[in-house]
Amino acid sequence: MLYSPWAIVLLLLVPLLIVMRLKRSSNAAIKFSSLSKFQRYSASWRQRLRPLLFITRLLCVILLVIALARPRKGMRIEQISTEGVAMMIAVDRSGSMGEAMMYQGQKLNRLEVVKRVVADFITGDGKDYQGRIGDMIGLVTYARYADTQCPLVRGNTIITDFLKETQLVTQRAEDGTAIGDGLAVAAARLQKAESQITEDQARLGAKPQKTDQDFKIKSKIIILLTDGMNNAGQYDPLEVSKLAAEWGIKIYTIGMGSQVHQQGWFSMMGPSLDERLLNQIAAETGGFYARADNAEQLRKIYKKIDALEKTDVKSIEYVDYAEQFGPWAMTALGLLLFEILAASTIFRKIP
Repeated sequence: MLYSPWAIVLLLLVPLLIVMRLKRSSNAAIKFSSLSKFQRYSASWRQRLRPLLFITRLLCVILLVIALARPRKGMRIEQISTEGVAMMIAVDRSGSMGEAMMYQGQKLNRLEVVKRVVADFITGDGKDYQGRIGDMIGLVTYARYADTQCPLVRGNTIITDFLKETQLVTQRAEDGTAIGDGLAVAAARLQKAESQITEDQARLGAKPQKTDQDFKIKSKIIILLTDGMNNAGQYDPLEVSKLAAEWGIKIYTIGMGSQVHQQGWFSMMGPSLDERLLNQIAAETGGFYARADNAEQLRKIYKKIDALEKTDVKSIEYVDYAEQFGPWAMTALGLLLFEILAASTIFRKIP
């Protein structure tokens, strides 16, 4: 792309220079009555190559005209200005989440299945999920204790990186299911979302976007997933849900079904799932509760949430240009220096 395309008109000088050159060479400086005595002498290699000087001059002019037109390389950049959703994803990483589950023909533990489904939900998979473009998303994990793995940030690659690093608890002293604490940490993050967006991005080393300053939170939600019952922590889940409702936070709860293991005449259940509590939490805040006994059901639940919590996206496009005239101008300068040196040395002509 040229910044000053009108400068290309100057290329008309090239045929004009050629015409002037031909006209000049047709006029002899000295007239002879006969050239028969000179015909037996062949032209030297310097004489045969001398036209290269004129060709070099033409190339120099052409390159200078192109440089004057200022070629530029544009890179299209798209910024997303949104009125979107601020969501905290709260994931249970207690020992019971290590139970096996099938996912697309693979045998994985529950936590790994959750990580893959949530990653598709956030980034999009081109089929079930379009991706949460422009949303503010954070990650809280909990077992006996709740921790903020990633504060609210924009940029789905950041949150998925933290999600990949989430692992099951390895020490018995850390095992448990503190649903109330997980909700409390997530709700506190959302309640202060507007004031902490820029601060948390700077702490993570993320480069703030211009549109982050104008980002308006359309709704605040928590997506809490667990496969057990509240048996640890200092906060009561129902009390936290009531506070979240006052703050305008909606909570969606997902229960991972406990598998039944048949052993002889006895059936052994994994940790029981407190569906009544999860229903109450969701109902208190205007969300819903759903149970997932397999990976496909889990995908459908996240797809339903994805459809309910829509984000309005407005694209602002601009083009960032990089000037490319430098190489053209430098090449023209090099050709000009070559012509001057060659004309003064090997192609020097004495009148």
